Amino acid sequence: MPFFSAAKSYGKRIIGEPEHPLPVVSVKDWVGHVVQNPSARYALDYVESLFPIVGWITRYNLGWLYGDVIAGLTVGIVVVPQSMSYATIATLPPQYGLYSAFVGTLIYCLFATSKDVSIGPVAVMSLTVSQIIAAVNKAHPDQWEGTQIATTLAFICGFISFGIGILRLGWIVEFIPAPAVSGYMTGSAINIVAGQVPGLLGETGFNTRAATYKVIIDSLKYLPDTKLDAAWGITGLFCLYLIRIVCDILTRRYPRRRRVFFFISVFRNAFVIIVLTIASWLYCRHRKTSSGKYPIKILQTVPRGFQHVGPPVIDPELVSALAGQLPVATIILVLEHIAISRSFGRVNGYKINPNQELIAIGVTNTIGTVFGAYPATGSFSRSALKSKSGVRTPAAGILSSIIVVVALYGLTPAFFWIPTAALSAVIIHAVADLVASPQQVYSYWRVSPLEFIIWFASVLVTVFSTIENGIYTAIATSAALLLVRIARPRGYFLGRVTLRPGSTAAAASAAGRDVFVPLTPKATLLNSDVRVRPPAPGVVVYRFEESLIYPNSWRVNAAIVDHVKAHMRRGRDMSAVALGDRPWNDPGPRPGHDEGAENMTRPVLRAVVLDFSGVSQIDTTAVQALIDTRTEVERWADGPIEFHFATILSPWVRRALIAGGFGTGVRAASEPTEIAAVVPYRGGRAVPGADKLQDLESPVEARFEPGSGDVVEESAPLALEDTPFFHFDLVSAVRAAEGGLARRETRSSTSKSDYEKPESEGEGEGVS
Repeated sequence: MPFFSAAKSYGKRIIGEPEHPLPVVSVKDWVGHVVQNPSARYALDYVESLFPIVGWITRYNLGWLYGDVIAGLTVGIVVVPQSMSYATIATLPPQYGLYSAFVGTLIYCLFATSKDVSIGPVAVMSLTVSQIIAAVNKAHPDQWEGTQIATTLAFICGFISFGIGILRLGWIVEFIPAPAVSGYMTGSAINIVAGQVPGLLGETGFNTRAATYKVIIDSLKYLPDTKLDAAWGITGLFCLYLIRIVCDILTRRYPRRRRVFFFISVFRNAFVIIVLTIASWLYCRHRKTSSGKYPIKILQTVPRGFQHVGPPVIDPELVSALAGQLPVATIILVLEHIAISRSFGRVNGYKINPNQELIAIGVTNTIGTVFGAYPATGSFSRSALKSKSGVRTPAAGILSSIIVVVALYGLTPAFFWIPTAALSAVIIHAVADLVASPQQVYSYWRVSPLEFIIWFASVLVTVFSTIENGIYTAIATSAALLLVRIARPRGYFLGRVTLRPGSTAAAASAAGRDVFVPLTPKATLLNSDVRVRPPAPGVVVYRFEESLIYPNSWRVNAAIVDHVKAHMRRGRDMSAVALGDRPWNDPGPRPGHDEGAENMTRPVLRAVVLDFSGVSQIDTTAVQALIDTRTEVERWADGPIEFHFATILSPWVRRALIAGGFGTGVRAASEPTEIAAVVPYRGGRAVPGADKLQDLESPVEARFEPGSGDVVEESAPLALEDTPFFHFDLVSAVRAAEGGLARRETRSSTSKSDYEKPESEGEGEGVS
């Protein structure tokens, strides 16, 4: 079809496609890789991945059952008092904590990829729920009950988490680093502990939901008003720590009985609650006032069983009222769970699937609203307890849910006499462990002082403001640090160090191996006695330690151009140019300064070698920056400059560089100087002096010393003949550049090219 062939050729000329393009990776290759195996089996594997229980339930055995029974019963005994305590933090009736604990422990095992994580009410999420309930009630007084707000919040946050997981967007959580998570967790723990101290001491008369520093001040101010509740609260807190400390000491002294002491320590919560409840019953049963009050605050009536089973009531107006609070609630729900599950997976030698974990907590919270549950996520203290108890599979959660059901249907009469001060003691004891230890904080400082600042800012804002602001501070500062690291990465001009085996005289004379290090290395990175030799005169070697993309591409251009202008000879003699004929941005030499003499002492620039071992991505703006760099250094040198690229590992990076005219060693007249023009130039712009530049960058063979054992890269099967200026390692790239320099000097002794100027004596001296 001549017409179609002509139209195709005309279209290629319009878009500027080369007549004979080099073979590069294409979009077709990428699409083929993505959908290389679209089959029914792939769909089946995806469905099976949604239910990890299918992969291990068929191999369940008695050995696993023993570990799961012990761990499930242990967590169940602990989760009952903890869940009721956390419900009081959320300003909800205590039975709602049991609802959340039941659904969390039961449903999670069907979707979990972590055997250790225990889902249920947690302190930070409970505090967030209380703040959200307070905010909604303040904006819409007496319109919805707190329980409806909490269950609606659980439904929406669960649905959002499920959507993120099902769409495989779990990688989003990677943008928040561990110090940021630790910062708001520490600040939240301090907030919760401060808010529970008044309940521990029986103090009333001030807002315990205010900023942390205000609560601490008011708690100290109201110390004279301490009530009888403190007798139960302080005693309970003291006993909790005493039992744990004694068990730890006995475990170290009698390691053979560590299992016994472990379970004694585990049951301390239940033991303290039982003892204090009996003491409360003995003291309060005959001291009820005429108004129905007791000498100390107790839970009183806890409804038996599931009182609110049914479809969740989702009010659209309530959803609108919650819209502003959903981000922080979802972030806490997701971040806390993923951080805990990864932590235990790392400790116990298995790998979690973040997307599946998001699906698990999404389904758990969505189904939980049918039972009246409020938002639940992974609990660090109960997960640690579950892990230490020897859990073998996620099925241990079924045993824990059975304990919760037994408590709901058989122990609610006993819950009547539980002192609220005892619950405050349980909360303080559990939450205090969430505060980062001094060793952990110091490790942040040792690894990255900037991340320590993020941690400190998160804690500070959480303590002096709210958890919501603390989380947003952690996210904002982490994002800012990430952007700064992307926009201002490190780059180094490199020199050569030759490594030789051994330290004897014979070894010193043997052939060595060249490595490239920064020309001015830091004292803490390299022995100060090691001499770094620069490349051969006229060769510049530069390494960039980040993907070359639009926020940072200007740094490569500025670094190389500034280095060339400061250390390389200017090709054109400017000493005879009048001041009025100079460019506006070239002021010329200072009075009495011989510009020409200084210029002649510098080497002539011949080649630039770029180490791309740290570059995994490149974009259009970055390619334009490289084109600008080539144009500017060639204008300065007044001649063609070879650009060599080492260690290009991505075919897309190679494709982009070829599109910018790099790698082939041949400059075509049709190549544009602007590949990313903001305003296109009609009629096109060719490379200035393209006829003179063409074919001057001919392929150069890298000559190695005979017997060195190295293979000449350009003749090896690894190399692609159509891009001889792309090299698989930095050593061969530098040798190729230095080989081209030697060949140019040999050629210049017989003939002069259009771009070459008379060279001073000694210019060709290289580094041995």
